[in-house]
Amino acid sequence: MIVICERCQSRFRLDENRIKAGTKSFTARCSRCRHVFTAYRPVRIQEIPFVDLSAAKHVARKGNTIAVSNQKGGVAKTSTCLNLGLALTRLGKRVLLIDFDVQANLSILLGSQETTSFYDVLQKGPQAMAQALVETPYPDMWLLPASKSMVLLNKKYFGADDYEFILNDRLNLVKARFDFILIDTPPSIEFFTLNALTASDHVIIPTQCDYLSTHGVDQILGIIDLIRRKTNPAVEARILVTMYNEEETAARVIQAKLKELYRGRLYQTIVPHDSRLREAQIMSMPVYHYDQQSRSGQAYMDLAREITESVERAG
Repeated sequence: MIVICERCQSRFRLDENRIKAGTKSFTARCSRCRHVFTAYRPVRIQEIPFVDLSAAKHVARKGNTIAVSNQKGGVAKTSTCLNLGLALTRLGKRVLLIDFDVQANLSILLGSQETTSFYDVLQKGPQAMAQALVETPYPDMWLLPASKSMVLLNKKYFGADDYEFILNDRLNLVKARFDFILIDTPPSIEFFTLNALTASDHVIIPTQCDYLSTHGVDQILGIIDLIRRKTNPAVEARILVTMYNEEETAARVIQAKLKELYRGRLYQTIVPHDSRLREAQIMSMPVYHYDQQSRSGQAYMDLAREITESVERAG
């Protein structure tokens, strides 16, 4: 069997007889990058039913497909995806949100959990992609939901030829309908994150101003460098400071360190620590709809303007 390191994507051939009979998963260590990860006895890898693989690999970039990603959880990835999406609609943009995380937090916030997901899209013909998009309660904002069945994608297709291009292949069927596509990713490197980064023009890396969060930034930047070399040479990344408390000395120090370490790669917008944002999550709504005067809601509007202006300049 072939084992693929989830960090560096190195492939190794492993004698299945070394795995205890009946064991579905086991711990492996990559001999190149030394990363320890959980590997799975493979379900027979299936051939991917691409619509147009050539277009998926060479699609013209417009700058409007954005992944929200960080290998550390709790840094406001899902909140950023939802609230930035709403802010873009308020600027007159049509937005598609893609929940590409098995936990389906974005789908839960939008009331669309346990519905059709990307897994179902791949089991049907090309027309299934458009049919799977759900209209949200907010004008001009659509959602491709996630569900628990998406875990099967990793088992069926991870390691198949050109598996990193499968999301972009299906997105090409609907891209023309939207001004922006935002992809919420899980806090791990596997099928979902690799597909999202391959399909994206830009990556937003949300991070808090704490010591451990900066390590998550380094990890995702390393993965993005790998993606540039292997599948998507044009992808760019910028860092978004979230949940920032300017009254904390440690937060101010780390924010200054981030600006020094990643000069020119931070968004000007900073999303402040805001109790209204947590309250809005409890109510399952974007913070701007919960409180139009909220500081975080205003910050996401500023971020939306910053992003649209950048895309317009590049175009």
